[in-house]
Amino acid sequence: MSTEALHIVCPHCHTTNRVAQASLAQAPDCGKCHQPLFTGHPVALDEAAFDKHIARSQIPVLVDFWAPWCGPCRAMAPQFEAAARELEPHMRLAKVNTEEAQALGARLQIRSIPTLALFVGGREVARQPGAMGAADIVRWARAQRPG
Repeated sequence: MSTEALHIVCPHCHTTNRVAQASLAQAPDCGKCHQPLFTGHPVALDEAAFDKHIARSQIPVLVDFWAPWCGPCRAMAPQFEAAARELEPHMRLAKVNTEEAQALGARLQIRSIPTLALFVGGREVARQPGAMGAADIVRWARAQRPG
């Protein structure tokens, strides 16, 4: 098993933690707030937290850009939740409400919602508009990972 340490941003306090890659599946806790680093649920991010997770996490971050008024977004929410349980701890799943983070949506040129975007190493590597089921989200996310 790899002993290489990865930077993982806490979904609760947004502190960057160093976690041995071999320890990812052993439910590591945050060194600052002592909450689990992986909960099996997507983390809701505002613009500042989004930037921190994208820039500092050394695992891929899959983001669902959505809005509360969007029917397909609401329909996909439990599917994205189910995908989080399957993809963690090797991928962080996050949600960004484009109504609350309008500047972020504009900066990333989010044109339709829901839109999934996968970020690796601080940059976007893939994007997929439209609602999907959990199995399709997992399959799509795994297929996009480089390496």
